[in-house]
Amino acid sequence: MSRLEDFGTVACAQDVIQWTITSSRAVFTAVEAIMARLSSLMFWTTYVAVVSSTSVTDIQGIAWLSPLASQTVQNVTGLVTAKASNGFYIAGEKSDDIRASNGLFIFSSSSSVLKSVSVGDSISLSGKVSEFRSSSSPNNLFTTELDSPTNITVLSSNNTVTPVVLGKDRSPPTQQFSALDVGPDGFLSVPNNSSRIDSVNATLQPDKFGMDFWESLEGQLVTIPKPIATAFQNSFGEFWVYGDWNTTGKNSRGGLSITFGPDGIPDGNPETVIIGSPLDKTKNPQTAVGIGLTDITGIVVYQFGFFYVLPLTAPTIISTPDPTIPASSIKPVPNDFCTVTFGDYNVENMAPTSSHLPTVAGHISHLLNTPDIMFLQEIQDNSGPTDDGTVDANVTLTNLVNAIAQISNVTYQFASINPVNDQDGGQPGGNIRTAFLYRPEKLKLVGGSPVGGSLDVTGVTGGFLNPKLSFNPGRIDPLNGAWNSTRKPLIAHWETKFGQNLFTINVHLSSKDGSSSTQGDARPPVNSPIDARTAQVTSIATFVESLLHKNPLANIVLAGDFNEYVQTRSVYKPITSLLTEIDEVAKIPVVERYSYVFDQNSQQLDHALVSLAIKLRGVEFEHVHVNNWSPSLSVRVSDHDPSVGRIRIC
Repeated sequence: MSRLEDFGTVACAQDVIQWTITSSRAVFTAVEAIMARLSSLMFWTTYVAVVSSTSVTDIQGIAWLSPLASQTVQNVTGLVTAKASNGFYIAGEKSDDIRASNGLFIFSSSSSVLKSVSVGDSISLSGKVSEFRSSSSPNNLFTTELDSPTNITVLSSNNTVTPVVLGKDRSPPTQQFSALDVGPDGFLSVPNNSSRIDSVNATLQPDKFGMDFWESLEGQLVTIPKPIATAFQNSFGEFWVYGDWNTTGKNSRGGLSITFGPDGIPDGNPETVIIGSPLDKTKNPQTAVGIGLTDITGIVVYQFGFFYVLPLTAPTIISTPDPTIPASSIKPVPNDFCTVTFGDYNVENMAPTSSHLPTVAGHISHLLNTPDIMFLQEIQDNSGPTDDGTVDANVTLTNLVNAIAQISNVTYQFASINPVNDQDGGQPGGNIRTAFLYRPEKLKLVGGSPVGGSLDVTGVTGGFLNPKLSFNPGRIDPLNGAWNSTRKPLIAHWETKFGQNLFTINVHLSSKDGSSSTQGDARPPVNSPIDARTAQVTSIATFVESLLHKNPLANIVLAGDFNEYVQTRSVYKPITSLLTEIDEVAKIPVVERYSYVFDQNSQQLDHALVSLAIKLRGVEFEHVHVNNWSPSLSVRVSDHDPSVGRIRIC
């Protein structure tokens, strides 16, 4: 090959190499352009996804109402924690802010929607944020939920669902319900219903207020370790508990009593929660105060006026308090006419043929030790609840007296005044009234005054240091409108065979019918009819004051069913400057001062108050929890516990 040919070959090769390099650069440039476009597209797609997604905590927010209410939200992600017949619950990513719940209820009645998810599924979905409250329950709180769910996508399955362990991860406050319960008596302050949670929509304070705490867990799966029941189950099989966390007001039975907190504000035990119907349709056990149960895992919800935990499955009972009810240690002293024993008992709609009459007779005989005088409430007329115009209750009282005599060989006499037909409230037709049983060998009614009638106004007569009654027994202030549709107080003047005197006032104030729940929208809760009970106590106080004006050292016992807690100081203010609560005089531990169990609380509706003369001589007093320590609701014969005391009148 010639040199020229060699040169041509070399030149051609260089051209090829140059073309290859140029082409490669073009390809690289094109690839770079494509990659840049792809990167931009991926960034934009991610950006759009982030911008259009909403977290559960964004939906719940840190106040009572969702900041996104009525808005449609996209790409909400969460783990399915539980399913119900009308929807399911999810848990989103937790927030560092404990005020924002990461639980949410997804409402849907669609079977296809409910079938599309399972517990443990990680899902994304879209829907409309809603604040739900039934129009028939205007005092309920709103509940946050996601309605009309769409675009449900299961991202993964069989994930572990981990509950919040109460008492470990989070613990409820123990005294106050709400920041809106303004006043010296906290949730019992007046005026009632002065503000509403949904109107104020304040930022939650879950470390301070019980309702805020439970709201901050709305829709979340929680575990209640070592739950203890505080009451019997209700008619729906629901019951209240507290768990293995700090509590206040714990009494010897394991219930929680209403008390005063260290700041003097009433403590309504907001650390409790009601256990609802299990989501798996199993049946809750029948409970009683102090019953221990297996750990409960369920969803925190608000319904029917309260915060609930809906258990995944029903718990079982693992411990039960001793069913033995000890008799009172207080007994009559027959030959000591300066000493008087008394009992107080709301016998709950007792008619002549009531099935519980013999049981009550047994309680008075064996547990109260047949006191010298009994204060009774809810004695019905001779025809019971049949509304036939009958008002006399002599058969009812005679049957009770005979039943007691058969058991104890103690024969009481009785004193009462018939009401005007259908004018004193209670079970329709029953004409309930207060009545005294007394042992004639110890006490007798002071003579010289006629027995009062239904509408006769009893006055204080007699001279200084020797007060008497214009009617004996009589009714206090029966024409006062404060006593409309409720029981008028029964006053009696007694003496012993040696002439020692005692005045007793037997009361049954207006019931709490019409009150709102302790966890409702109205703050402070509606305590109905608090104005009437306050006026009734004022009426009684006016009468007591007239007695003490005649004799500042008169022996007076005021006892019965007040239908009000002593912590509602506004109601008792008119009387507490004149008489003293006997629990206080007897130094009964504050947590043991209860006669009634309702919802989350052991509470005292039944009271006895004594005058200064009795207080100075010293007293004994005991609550006999024969009904509220019953092993089951079916065994209880009255919703009130009786009590018994011993006083000295000389």
